Amino acid sequence: MKIELGDVAALARGCAVLGTGGGGDVRTGALAAKRAIQEYGAVPLVRLADLPGDALVVPLSGIGAPTVSHEMIPGEREPERIAEEVERLFGRPPGAVMSSEIGGANGVAPVAWAARLRLPLLDADGMGRAFPEVQMVSMYVAGLPADLVIMSDVAGNVVTIRPVDGLWSERLARAVCVAAGSHALMADYVLTAEQAGGAVIEGTVTRALAVGRATEGTAEPLEALRRELGAARLITGKLADVERRTTGGFVRGTATIEGIGDDRGRTLTLELQNENLVAVEDGRFRAMVPDLITVVDTETAIAVQTEGLRYGQRVTVLAWPCDPLWRTPKGLETAGPRAFGYDLDYVPVENLTEAPADGPVGVAGE
Repeated sequence: MKIELGDVAALARGCAVLGTGGGGDVRTGALAAKRAIQEYGAVPLVRLADLPGDALVVPLSGIGAPTVSHEMIPGEREPERIAEEVERLFGRPPGAVMSSEIGGANGVAPVAWAARLRLPLLDADGMGRAFPEVQMVSMYVAGLPADLVIMSDVAGNVVTIRPVDGLWSERLARAVCVAAGSHALMADYVLTAEQAGGAVIEGTVTRALAVGRATEGTAEPLEALRRELGAARLITGKLADVERRTTGGFVRGTATIEGIGDDRGRTLTLELQNENLVAVEDGRFRAMVPDLITVVDTETAIAVQTEGLRYGQRVTVLAWPCDPLWRTPKGLETAGPRAFGYDLDYVPVENLTEAPADGPVGVAGE
């Protein structure tokens, strides 16, 4: 299979939904992907089984605050500089590109990076969604050493970091990112195809394509998307208040949705750190990380990233279960509520809502 020019729009729509508000604005990534395909041709989409065991897989992602990446357009040489550094360090060139996170621009932009490097794109990623911190990837949960991070910025700087563990990889990479203007391209967990088996989440590129295509040609795009995701509808309403700030390389804040129609009289609050982390209504949790929470336009079912939230928008909030990897003890330690500073135990979204989420709300455990 190859990702052709006509696939980019659907991929971008799907990545925006899986981004849970983060991962960067897909419009920039989609434009880069289309331009690269026009210049270099369609990008082969391969499975792990298609690669030799010793082939180097390079996970790539933009790191930084989505609000900054929306305004500061990245250059085209960053992936080439990273590939050159990989070859210098390992003595052989990369064999494939992988998205570190399938959500947002970080899900669709790897098409452009793979095209420019004349490499296939692996049908996998390290999250199955988007997360804000470097160590919040499946490779870390699987126990692979986080001993190499390579970063390149629009100014042409290349930084190689040898952290002692995943938490230090986040601290050091974030510091470099802030110095670069709060946006850079990053490769972390460079690994062989053999090492990637069981350490990455496979099939996520084709999953994003399916999500993006679910709303095509339907009179009820919101319901079609909800069914494709197996999602609960938390609320339909309008944005009543949005508070955002960019600090430490992240976007943090809250968004408040007041219900309309059948949901009139209800209010849902989302707390953000690049992505939508928790949804709260009347002091009760409706959904929480690592489950996915996405805001979509009620009429079109197009996802709205956190940097695109505006007062008065008519939106619907959807939530659905994460990949099972994130519900393991190590997964919850890495990206559960407590990893983001919430003093609460994780409760699966299906225990907090009734699919299709039009019934009564559950109460989070103490």
